[in-house]
Parts: sequence; structure tokens; C-alpha cells
Amino acid sequence: MAVYTELSVDEVAAFSRALGLGGPHSVRGISTGIENTNYFVDTEAGAYVLTLFERLTFEQLPFYLHFMKHLAARRLPVPDPVANRNGEILHVLKGRPAVVVNRLSGESVMVPAEPHCRAVGEMLARIHVAGSDYPRHQPNPRGLEWWDEAAPVVSRCISDAQRSLLSSELAFQKEIAASFTYEQLPKGPVHADLFRDNVLFHGEHLTGVFDFYFAGCDALLFDIAVCLNDWCVDDCTGRQNNERAAAFLGGYKSVRALTPAECALLPAMQRAGAFRFWLSRLWDLHLPREGALLNAHDPSHFERILRVLRGEIA
Repeated sequence: MAVYTELSVDEVAAFSRALGLGGPHSVRGISTGIENTNYFVDTEAGAYVLTLFERLTFEQLPFYLHFMKHLAARRLPVPDPVANRNGEILHVLKGRPAVVVNRLSGESVMVPAEPHCRAVGEMLARIHVAGSDYPRHQPNPRGLEWWDEAAPVVSRCISDAQRSLLSSELAFQKEIAASFTYEQLPKGPVHADLFRDNVLFHGEHLTGVFDFYFAGCDALLFDIAVCLNDWCVDDCTGRQNNERAAAFLGGYKSVRALTPAECALLPAMQRAGAFRFWLSRLWDLHLPREGALLNAHDPSHFERILRVLRGEIA
């Protein structure tokens, strides 16, 4: 999350009152992340997050917003978009698509222990089960098709060694995606970005999951792999912490069992998850958008994880 579009307090106040939330007591821009403009807004009705979408279109957004509504209706701790008097949850502010959601309680845990990983695994499985009857469909916006488009652009900005890694891994992932085993993977809506900073806790109790704006329909295993690569990896070495990984997978399997195809392709899918975030972080680093507040993530972290998973780093 970041601030690309500056809003005055008066603009936020008029928008807030139109949604029946009353006037704001405070408005504060959120600097973390890279995709959208976000503000914390405290009003007479409660605490909210206002998001203006800088990349996603009016046509794309209903999938994300109604997915959150779908999960919230099933009592999962996710942001619940606020509707206007006509029941619409997608709004317009300063010419951009906008949404207001309730602010979830808790804090992100950036140094997770096994209980946190188990809780995230269980919650991810609950999201997958709850999403099984979600009627809308939208491909993963950062899936293989995007990789194929982005890789040639990014390759012009990186070293020869990185270019070789990019080409080799993309070819491997295309081979996996074309395989019979991949076709057998259960598919459905996935969060696709369930990192530590997108989950909230009170102590060891998980209180919220947010930032669904990279969600899409993909192999459920991709979601599992993304989580393993963040929640269960040593930040310095890029190697998997087996105890945390076992806790995460144990939590997930307590809600939803993995299929034989998922067990077989988990290592390859972890490589896919690392590749996806290495590539997108390279893109954000070398082809940035201007923003009033912006913190680009270091792509070398996921390059290291990918090389560990490929066996290039012992």
C-alpha cells in the first residue's frame, strides 16, 4: 500500500459522509506497499481503510470486492466493503475506483513462531474451502501469462546471471504448467499475496487477513507455496524452516487435505511462488511508478529463495 493520489481532509470528509459514516476524526496515509493509495480513516462510525485503486480497473475490481464480501458473510476475519445507500460497494473518488472497508484489529507478526504459522495455514485452508462456491472467475493477475509478458522487459535491466536464471526458471514453470499432474491440481480463488504484513494477530490468535487485490483463480497449491516462502523461510539464508513449515502445513491439513498431485508438485510450486515475487519486485524496482509515499521491496530476497529451492545454494 502507498499514497499516489493525495486527498484533502475535506475530500475524505465528503466521501465518508456520503457513505453514512459521518465525518472523519483523523485521516492518515499508509506508506507500506506499492500498488494502491490507502488511508486510515477514523470516523464517528468507527475505524476504516479507504483505498483508491491506481492499477486495477472498474471491470477487474468486482471480483476482489465481492470475494471479500463472500468470505465476510462466512464469518472469516477479512475486510468487509461498505455499501452506499444503493447497495454498491465499488465507489468513485477523485476519478478513481475506491472502496472503504472496516479496519481489522491486531498487529502483523514479522518474526513468526510455529503457532502463528499453524494459524495462518488453518486460515488459508478456511479461505480455500469458503471460496469453493464463489461464482465469479478471474485469472491470477500475476500468473504465468504475466510472467511471460514481464520477463523480456525486466531482462533488459538485470545482470547476465540473473537473465539466465529468469529464462531457465520460466521455461521450467511452463513445462510444469503443461503437465498432466498440474492439470489435476484443485483450483479456485486464491489470495496469492498472504505475506506476514497481510495478516493480523493478537498474541498467537489470528484476527484478520487483508489485501486481497492480487487474488485470482489459480491452483490452490500456489497460495500454499507463497505462504511457505514467506512465513516459513529464514530471512537471512532463504532456507525453509522445517518446524514452521510443518506447523503451517499441519494447520492447513487440519481443515483441508492435500491431494496426491498437490503433494507431488509442492516443491515446483514453491519455485513458482519465489519466481513470481522475484519477477514482480524486479519490475517494481526497475520500472517504478511515481508516488508520494513509496517503499519498493528488495528483489534479491526472492532471488535467493529461488536459488535455494533450485539447489544452487546449499
